This record gives sequence, structure tokens and C-alpha cells, in this order.
Amino acid sequence: MREILPVLTGWYTAGAPFGLATVVAVSRSAPRDPGAAMAVKPDDEVVGSVSGGCVEGAVFEAAQEVVASGEARLETFGYSDEDAFAVGLTCGGEITLLVRPVTPERDPSFGEVAESVAAGRPVTVATVTDGPAPRGATLAVWPDRVAGTLGTTGLDVAVTADARGELALGATGVRHYGARGERREDAVSVFLHSFAPPPRMLVFGAIDYAAAVARIGDFLGYRVTVCDARPVFATPKRFPPGVEVVVDWPHRYLHGTDTDQRTVICVLTHDPKFDVPLLEEALRRPAAYIGAMGSRRTHDDRMKRLVEAGLTDGELSRLRSPVGLDLGARTPEEVAVSVAAEIVALRWGGTGAPLMATAGAIHPSTPL
Repeated sequence: MREILPVLTGWYTAGAPFGLATVVAVSRSAPRDPGAAMAVKPDDEVVGSVSGGCVEGAVFEAAQEVVASGEARLETFGYSDEDAFAVGLTCGGEITLLVRPVTPERDPSFGEVAESVAAGRPVTVATVTDGPAPRGATLAVWPDRVAGTLGTTGLDVAVTADARGELALGATGVRHYGARGERREDAVSVFLHSFAPPPRMLVFGAIDYAAAVARIGDFLGYRVTVCDARPVFATPKRFPPGVEVVVDWPHRYLHGTDTDQRTVICVLTHDPKFDVPLLEEALRRPAAYIGAMGSRRTHDDRMKRLVEAGLTDGELSRLRSPVGLDLGARTPEEVAVSVAAEIVALRWGGTGAPLMATAGAIHPSTPL
């Protein structure tokens, strides 16, 4: 959804109604995660995707129909062994979509939500998908306020509390409630779509490898900062547009920077006077990934120094060093792919092995 919001904002501002299809649930090897979206204007303009091409034709028709009828509806697509020509997912998974009409009259907070997402301000949108409440009704939840209603005060209060909790985690998914907000599996289903600010990637060491890692980090959706104590190397012109460049001692900068369970830290300096105090700080704070570049000899020396600095076995076990997966990478760009592959594998529980050498679902259902 995030990537198509600029286009949707233009449609919304112009007062053009459109049909919005959002993935609200998946099972098995579904190609897109909850939150993926596709939108259709009555003039047949389309943005986004919900399946990578398998069911977009059917979703296109459904989106046009909900705009015409003004009524939201659920659509489920899976794979049919009985009918090879049925619309479905060839990957064997199943997706459930909420398809709803969007207009300024029906969704008065849509523009404000889009502005918050564009500005990096956290917001969760709660939408009724099923049960005894108005399907398609929305409630926008910010850390300090709400807009809209799902139909009852009790439901709004319960969903607001859960939405703020999900927002802190950057999580998205369906929750179930009674009409008064009590937790019940057989009552109102509400899709909580969290728009947390992009996770951060902190790259230390303004070398050629850092430029390539920063570029691929930006491509993956991270807010990237490159830090180096040497001003001759830490210059914005050496890095992609949009990448923040900071001149500071790495450990001092990290000490004054907030990190969380989504933050990625890449240490590319492979110089003990930078690495050891930086990793001493990094390994004692929240982060999703901490990787350090260097040869095996450099790694052994680094580990010895970190032990001498007092880090525990548990803290040291978080360090991914030498950084990256074994791809045979040589160039800065190839090394960046190796690092990115390790980050993605760690996030989703992947093995890093060729898919042809594995069995079972290709897409793990839950990030680690």
C-alpha cells in the first residue's frame, strides 16, 4: 500500500472514487503479504498488485463493481485442482482481499493518513472486514488521536488499544472482537494495517562498499544513514540521493541514536579503533541485524578484543561476521547483494540455500 499512496492521494484529492483491494489474510505460499494493495479508478487506471499477476484481472472487475455498488466485499482466491482454468493462485496458496470503494465522503481521514505515511509519522488504519459491523468502515489511529468509527464505542476503544500496540511493533493482521470490543473469534473481524516509519539501516565506514550497501538498503525500503569520522570520505556526493551522511566517530554517533528491533547495523570499517568501540555499543542495544566486514583473521582479532572489552557470549552471538552470505561476491555491488541477502534471510527465517535444494513453502509465513 505504501508505494501506491502518492497516486491514490492524487485521485482522492481530485474527488475521483476508486476501488481499493487490500490483502487482509494469506495462507501457505501466497505471493504477497497482508497489506499489499491494488486500486482501480472508473476510467480503468490501475496501480499496485495483490498477487503478482495471478488474479489481478478478477480483482480489477471486483474493484469496478464495488465503486458502482458502494458496498465493500471480501474475495478469496486459491488454487483449484478441479478446474485448471479457474481464477486462482498457481503457487498453491490462498489470499483473502477486502475490496472497498474509497471516496472523500466515505473516508474523510484518508488524506490525513496518506500525509502521515508520506511524512514518516506512525498511523494504523483499522478496517472492518467481516461480522456484525459495517464492512469497510475505517478507524485511523495515531499515537495521540483517532479519526472515524467502526460502528460502536466499545469496538472503537478496543481496536484503538490494539492498533497502538501493533503500531509499536510495525505489525499488520486481522483481529477479532465482539460488538462491545470483547475479544471473540466468532464476531467482528478487523484488519489492522500499521504504517510504522521505515526501519533504519546504519552503515558505518564511508567506503565504496558502503555506497553499494546504502543503495540496496534504500531499495529495500530502509531509511539509510552512513557515518564515518573522516570528512574526506563522508560526503553526500559519494552516496545515493536520500541517504543521510554523518561525520562523527561511529560509536559516539550510535550512542546518541535510537535503535529498535527492526534496525540494521552494518560495520564496514574493519579498523579496530573504529570497530571495537562501535560493536561494543551495538551488541548491547536493540537491533534486527548487526554485521561486520572483514577477513576471518580480522574477525578473530575483533572477537578477541570484544571479549577483552567484556562482552558476553550471548552478546557476541548476535554478530554476523564476516558479513553476508557466501555468494562468491567480489565487487562492492556483489558484496551489497550478499549483505542484503543475509538481512532478508535472517528477517524471514530463510536458509540461504538454493530454492531448488529445499522443500516445503517458499514463503515463510512469519518473520522471526
